[in-house]
Amino acid sequence: MNAIADDLFQAARAARLHAHAPYSGFKVGAAIRSESGRIHAGCNVENAAYPQGQCAEATAIGLLIASGDRKIIELVVVGGEAGSGVMCTPCGGCRQRIREFAAGPGTPIHVFDAGTFRQSFTLGQLLPFSFGPDNLGF
Repeated sequence: MNAIADDLFQAARAARLHAHAPYSGFKVGAAIRSESGRIHAGCNVENAAYPQGQCAEATAIGLLIASGDRKIIELVVVGGEAGSGVMCTPCGGCRQRIREFAAGPGTPIHVFDAGTFRQSFTLGQLLPFSFGPDNLGF
């Protein structure tokens, strides 16, 4: 396991246990380390009206913002079952959400199944040539 992200993994795994996934059965947890050093963890929340569900990354980002923090320094995503080998990278919409608040294209994103480290990426690897606040002059 990546020792650097162990605290984030533990927070994401704990959040994943609370996921509301009665339709897909696919529970996901995410944890963000912010610029203040705090950890913000969230889980996916499904809805019978499928488009109304919320990804774990979106939940964690909402908590990041609600706390007063604004920057993602590091992110962990935990999905699937332990030992499944499933690589649960952020969906396209969440990649864009992460882009909005990431410290930069080098922001690390670590992907785990429910028990095992799978791979690390940078935001730039997951969302190359992205559109963000700097494209709008911010």
